This record gives sequence, structure tokens and C-alpha cells, in this order.
Amino acid sequence: MSDSKPYIGGQAVIEGVMMRAPGCMSIAVRRPDGGIAVQEGPMRSRLATSRLWKMPLFRGVATLVESLSVGMRALQFSVSQQMVDENGKPLPEEAAGGGRWVGFISILFALLLFKGAPQGLGWMASRLLGIDGVQDPRFHLVTGGFQLLVLLGYLLAVSRLPEMRRVFQYHGAEHKTISAYEKALPLTLENVRAQTTLHPRCGTTFLVVVVAVSILVGAIVTPLALPGATGLLGQLQTLALRIAMLPFIAAISFELQRFTARYCTTGPLRVLLWPGFLFQKITTREPDDAQLEIAIAAMESAIWREKVGARVHADEKPLIFDSFGAFEQAVRSSLRSADEAAAV
Repeated sequence: MSDSKPYIGGQAVIEGVMMRAPGCMSIAVRRPDGGIAVQEGPMRSRLATSRLWKMPLFRGVATLVESLSVGMRALQFSVSQQMVDENGKPLPEEAAGGGRWVGFISILFALLLFKGAPQGLGWMASRLLGIDGVQDPRFHLVTGGFQLLVLLGYLLAVSRLPEMRRVFQYHGAEHKTISAYEKALPLTLENVRAQTTLHPRCGTTFLVVVVAVSILVGAIVTPLALPGATGLLGQLQTLALRIAMLPFIAAISFELQRFTARYCTTGPLRVLLWPGFLFQKITTREPDDAQLEIAIAAMESAIWREKVGARVHADEKPLIFDSFGAFEQAVRSSLRSADEAAAV
């Protein structure tokens, strides 16, 4: 991607796509009536306000926290656009409800499933294999293997749900649109459709990198931090240590993924991307043209807002378009107006 183009990442949501640029966020959602709802506006990142959060490792933590916050907001908006009253009108966004409690419960469930369960399975398997405690690097290798198996099983299970298959299609649409944008191609259906559903900076790949880093960090840190840990108490202490080290592990994983996405997309080093791509084969699906339209709408809105900045009022209310054609016409008109204002 050209250094002159701002980096834009994304996320699939319920019947929609969110795009996040350095200075803004845009969410496009397909409504039950077939129209498109777009909510966009300027957004200032922690990375832009402090030198500390731009430094290696620190920027990984800041990016992760922001991604979780922005992702929950985008998900709540997408859900609200699918909830209509007896007249077919969307209910208020607050009706999607849950808010902080939903986020807290989701994080707790993730920790139990992807940290607690593999830890328990790793402990049982280690005892059968004669591996002596949490100080043995083989214990962390076995536990990491179970983490991958639990992640794989979870993704395969949810991929069988019709609603999640559609989310995975929107995930594919998001990747295709970002790839076309990074290649500086016009964002037409033909150009976007031709792109791959796999992307080196995908969150699915990030999870695989986290598992790999946790194996290495756990094997090094655990013997130093818990030299006498044994039995059930030792397992609980190790689990607590693993959870406490998550921000550090995520920060290292962020830097590694950033490196591989920049330097390993061609040539023999591309093999480093294959494990993440294999998991992406589950979490992305080929989208239809209607889903591509939503991803393009989110991207076009983000590009427009990144161009005009905060000069134009950003209304919290979503913009409603009855068709993709109406959206494109509005974007072109807005871009022309912005160019004319800049020229004056």
C-alpha cells in the first residue's frame, strides 16, 4: 500500500461492515427493507494524542483496547438496524442493549474458553505424558496446541450457524474491499469481487499469532515467576499469570503481525502467513454482490470522512439510502462539494 494512503482496517458486523481509518469510523449496514444505513464521523485515536502510545509494544495495547471499544459500538449499531417496530422502522440504538455487561460477559466467556479450558486439558494431557509441571517447556507447547484446537473447534462450530455464515461473508467482503483499496483500484463491484478473501492483518491471524507467542512467553516467564508451582494451585497460579500477561503477549503479537504483513506477503517468507490464512478459510466466505456493496459503502464513507476531516458536521443519526446507487450518488456529490470548498 502506498505510504500516502491512510491505513484503513475493518470488521464484519451483523449484516454490515465497519471501516476504521486514522481519523474516523464508518459503519454500513443492510437494513431489513434492503436499504443501506450508514453511520460515520471523525474519531481521534489514542495513538494520535500521545508519543507513548505510538511506541512499539505500547501501540499494540492501545490498538487492541480501541479495537474492542470501536467493535462493540459498531456491533451495537448493526444490531439496532435489524430491530424494527410494527411499522418497519428501526428501534432506538439503545434497544440493542447490553452495553458494558455484554462486553464483560463476552470477555469472561472468552477467557474461560480460550485460556481456562486449554489450561485444564494441557494439565491432564501433561500428566498422561509424564511432563513434570508448569516449569517444563513441553507443558506450554501442549497447552498451546489445545488452545489452537479449542479455537479451531469453536470457529468450525459457529460457522455452521446461518447467521454466522453471513457474518463470515461480510468478513470476506471487508477483506476484498480493503485489498482493492490498498491496490489503489476503483472501488467497483468488478474490482472488489476479483480480490482474495484472505488478508495478512486479519484479526483471525492475530489470534493464531497470540497462541504462538503465548507458548514462547509462557515457557520463559513461568519458571522464573513461579519456580515452585505444582499441582492444582500451581495450575491456577499459571492461569492467573497467563491472563495477567495477555496485554504483553498481545503487544508482541501486534508487532509480529505488523512485521509479517509488511515483509512476508511475497517470496519464501509468505509461509509464515499460512497458519493464519488456514484459519481465515473458516472465518471468511465468498460474499455476494449485495454484501460487497455494503463493504464498499463503508469504505467510501471512511475515505470521504478522512478527506474532509471534521470540517463537515457529523450527525450521530444514521444516513439512510434506499439503494447502493443512491449512496454512490450522494458520495460523489459530497466529494465534489468538498473539492470545490478546498479549491476556494
